[in-house]
Amino acid sequence: MSSTSRSGWIIFGIVAVILASCGEPSGSDTTAFESTTTTTETTTTSNAGTMPTVPTSNPNTAPDSVVDKAIEDLATKLGTSPDAITVVLAEEKTWNDGSIGCPEPGMSYTQALVDGSRVMLEADGRLYDYHAGSDGEPFLCESEQKDGGYDFVPPPGFDE
Repeated sequence: MSSTSRSGWIIFGIVAVILASCGEPSGSDTTAFESTTTTTETTTTSNAGTMPTVPTSNPNTAPDSVVDKAIEDLATKLGTSPDAITVVLAEEKTWNDGSIGCPEPGMSYTQALVDGSRVMLEADGRLYDYHAGSDGEPFLCESEQKDGGYDFVPPPGFDE
């Protein structure tokens, strides 16, 4: 065997050992990285762009004060009674950055996780997506449509 082919086999062997060592350590517990969420989400596209995802079940984990403020704000915006508004989703959420899930073009945001909430409300067949940061003050993350909402199309199996 020539020295060139022998060194080729040695390099091949080294690469194989390195690649094998990149695998998962034996006996490692990967369950710590598995998601335990069983909620299914559906994304719908409308004329105003991509509608926020609506889960098939509502965890209702957002603080009541955030939900109440969102309902009050939407009732005022629409000139309707709070009783005409249905909570579709109310969840605690960790946002990826300071935009709190509602970035505006041309703006810069802190690149840090922000604890907050998300509340989706339905009124008269329209969906309104409210976001809140750690201050607990919800704001409407508006669509491009004049009322800031989306046509509400509940996903299959949606629990009301």
